[in-house]
Amino acid sequence: MVIPGQSNYRVESRGHSTKSDYALRNTQYEAPSLLKYNEVMDLKTKLTESMKDAMKSGDTVRKDTVRMALAAIKQIEVDKRASLNDAAVMSLLQKEIKNRREALEEAKKAERPDLASANEAEIAVLEAFLPKAMPVDELRALVQAAIAETGATTAGEMGKVMKAVMPKTAGRAPGDAVSAIVRELLK
Repeated sequence: MVIPGQSNYRVESRGHSTKSDYALRNTQYEAPSLLKYNEVMDLKTKLTESMKDAMKSGDTVRKDTVRMALAAIKQIEVDKRASLNDAAVMSLLQKEIKNRREALEEAKKAERPDLASANEAEIAVLEAFLPKAMPVDELRALVQAAIAETGATTAGEMGKVMKAVMPKTAGRAPGDAVSAIVRELLK
């Protein structure tokens, strides 16, 4: 009989293994190291590690929020039949935050402070995985540079400017904030 993954341990006909059964049972399993020392983790790995830490510490809000984000990532990966890179994961997290903000507004309209506080907590958990938000003045300067670069002068050319700006913001500014500044500057 062969122990899975261990081809050199065969059970002899008398029921004894070539390595003692005690040694086989008491060897500690070491998970293969995913990262080398000082190597940067990708965003999915950070999410997974955060969920494990939340499970160990009993932080149900963080555990549930990160689990929902990982489920959304997995769903898209299954649908597309491809693994998502960090930029796609970042945009998915921004989408999740946007959904939570919309739910937060609905909860406030319905005067449900319990739902509002739960959504605020989930937003805080998800924002921890995104890079620092771009300051408004820096975003405005970036949009002005893109307008000068594309030569846009009317609101009808907003798409050109957005196309130039969005890759530069790279998850540091939500699309609606960028859109509002572009619209304001093209008036």
